[in-house]
Amino acid sequence: MASKRGLSGSGIHRNRGGGCGSRLRIAFFIFFSVLAPLIFFVGRGLYTSTSIDQSNTRVISNKGDLDWREQLALHHVKSLLSKEVIDVITASRADLGPLSLDSFRKNNLSASWKVIGVETMVKNTTTSELQKTETVAKQGAPRDKVDDVSDNSSQFLYTPAKLARRRLKEKMREKRASDLVRQDNEAILKLENSAIERTKSVDTAVLGKYSIWRKENENENSDATVRLMRDQMIMARVYISIAKMKDKLDLHRELQIRLKESQRALGEATADSDLHHSAPEKIKAMGQVLSKAREPLYDCKLITGKLRAMLQTADEQVRSLKKQSTFLSQLAAKTVPNGIHCLSMRLTIEYYLLPPEKRNFPRSENLENPDLYHYALFSDNVLAASVVVNSTIMNAKDPSKHVFHLVTDKLNFGAMNMWFLLNPPGKATIHVENVDEFKWLNSSYCPVLRQLESAAMKEYYFKANHPTSLSSGSSNLKYRNPKYLSMLNHLRFYLPQVYPKLDKILFLDDDIVVQKDLTGLWSVNLNGKVNGAVETCGESFHRFDKYLNFTNPHIARNFDPNACGWAYGMNIFDLKEWKKRDITGIYHKWQNMNEDRVLWKLGTLPPGLITFYGLTHPLEKSWHVLGLGYNPSGDRSEIENAAVIHYNGNMKPWLEIAMTKYRSYWTKYIKYDHPYLRSCNLNE
Repeated sequence: MASKRGLSGSGIHRNRGGGCGSRLRIAFFIFFSVLAPLIFFVGRGLYTSTSIDQSNTRVISNKGDLDWREQLALHHVKSLLSKEVIDVITASRADLGPLSLDSFRKNNLSASWKVIGVETMVKNTTTSELQKTETVAKQGAPRDKVDDVSDNSSQFLYTPAKLARRRLKEKMREKRASDLVRQDNEAILKLENSAIERTKSVDTAVLGKYSIWRKENENENSDATVRLMRDQMIMARVYISIAKMKDKLDLHRELQIRLKESQRALGEATADSDLHHSAPEKIKAMGQVLSKAREPLYDCKLITGKLRAMLQTADEQVRSLKKQSTFLSQLAAKTVPNGIHCLSMRLTIEYYLLPPEKRNFPRSENLENPDLYHYALFSDNVLAASVVVNSTIMNAKDPSKHVFHLVTDKLNFGAMNMWFLLNPPGKATIHVENVDEFKWLNSSYCPVLRQLESAAMKEYYFKANHPTSLSSGSSNLKYRNPKYLSMLNHLRFYLPQVYPKLDKILFLDDDIVVQKDLTGLWSVNLNGKVNGAVETCGESFHRFDKYLNFTNPHIARNFDPNACGWAYGMNIFDLKEWKKRDITGIYHKWQNMNEDRVLWKLGTLPPGLITFYGLTHPLEKSWHVLGLGYNPSGDRSEIENAAVIHYNGNMKPWLEIAMTKYRSYWTKYIKYDHPYLRSCNLNE
């Protein structure tokens, strides 16, 4: 160990003044002139041999594998170094470099054997190969980390195969990242395109000012000021309530004053252009007082509670208004406009002033001719009946073959006759009858008449304290329509009795318009069925279970709840088959069973579905298009291509509540320049 101490830095310092100084200086010179180059060459050779094939590493004592220069150097060094040092140098072949720090530490050698920069040198030999994998190596992924061969193996050394795999993995990650970015960009582009397409389909007449995709709407919304004022007023109401609660009377008074001023400035305005010129000043004043009230009054919990209460109150008001709207629309549907009532009265007066011989229609011989096209029309509305007749005649190929059988009530009998005497339907035949003159139609024969005369039905319709509004729980207000009291509505079940000499007849409601020639309906093969009608079960709510009470065993036992419903309004009836199957008797049977309205509510469609169950032939849908009295989104092309359009629903075309977009189909068959129409202020 003397040689080690002599070579250490500390030992030299301690023996600098000793007698052996000259020998130590010679040893020091030999160390730096011979040993350092030797260590470099030996380490380089061993390192190269290790990097080529670690599995074939051998001990340095195998002199046959060394260069002759290395053998000569070892021969001279052996005389200077101890065997322990030589063994350390030999063992260092399995370490990072020519001399490993770990080897020195494990063998408890002096720190003077430490060779600085060895680790850096090893790293530099692989820097160019590791640059692309540096990030992955730092992350320390289990599958990407370099395997440690042993405690003395280099953790920075990579084989060419591992480097190739790492390059491949890196390329795959880059490709995957680019694919994800591309997919995200494509998804965003699709969302933008779909949003643009949806915006184009919006009815800009109603919602256009809120469309952010349209260039003409890049400016500020036309109602932004109105909405700002409303928001301010809502907040003012909240602060007023809190100010009163916290006894801030000055703020309470000031907020009330500003609120009233804003209400007057806003008025009924729905757009900024409708606002009073003082609105900007009121907004500014309200903003100032709201800012002033914010600090002493703002309480998140209180404001949340007040806003929730206001929302609930507004919701209740909306529900109440909806009920009132429904009630008023039902009421409007029941009423007769003043103009039509005026027309009926004037025509009635003129009719009864006519001599009896001038009250008859021509071509009465056609009324029972089965070879002609016969129509049944039951109505108490003169103007509506005139549109049905006029539209049918104007679209008929040969009007002379068409015969119209009109039935009305006693009140409108004179007016209906007078109108068609003044306005004859060209070459067509027309005849008007009074339902009250049908002596066979009495309560002993007709169950519905007997039911209408019963005390229970009178109470249902006429009792003063009977609930008549939806708010009182009368959810079936529409079934209390007075038309259900009229036999004109139920006469459709007695067609063979009214027209005993006819074989086929086309039934028309008075709220329809004919747009095409209807003669093709008489040649439709009904395949032994009685009724030809257009089915309405395209939607689930137009099936039997909508109209009938399937909790009743009589209904549940005899009918299918999913059976397809059909429409009254344009029906071709085979009266021969009707008589053969006793359709009127079937109707009487079910009407008697519905004495207490337990099978269906009032109306004629439910008993019609029951009576003609299994006896209805479906017609092509283009013959009859419905919904113009309740459906604002009807298909325009279907309406225009239909043979008959039907204003079923509350919004009849002669009422003010009619839908404007459909009204022109009806009004074009009325001559508003007629003197009677002008005198009664009937106009488009």
